[in-house]
Amino acid sequence: DPLWSRGLGDVYKRQACTVHLDGVATRSCITPVSAAQGEITTIEAMADDPVGSKVQQAWLDLGVAQCGYCQGGQIMNATALLKKTPEPETQEIMDAMAGNLCRCGTYNRILAAIERAADKEVSS
Repeated sequence: DPLWSRGLGDVYKRQACTVHLDGVATRSCITPVSAAQGEITTIEAMADDPVGSKVQQAWLDLGVAQCGYCQGGQIMNATALLKKTPEPETQEIMDAMAGNLCRCGTYNRILAAIERAADKEVSS
């Protein structure tokens, strides 16, 4: 499969190609253009989004990123989750983020950052 041989499979598996399509986290690398009807939001818009900026700040505060490869997808998924469920339970966060793979294994910090962005009490 040429998709996998070009490295796009790794992008897809880590969900690094995540955008919001009408507020729903969507993998742009496997979504046909014909299906992309509605408002498309990319990681670049998160700084101007109230929820997205809280997620990004929590990421910085807790030093989540290591290599950074998956971080765009992680932040986009976390933002979509918090817009849909502003005060998620830990299991809801884990379920929503389950498809995002992180080579560096910063899952505990990702969870803590999402809880922080949701204004839950967490220790850093």
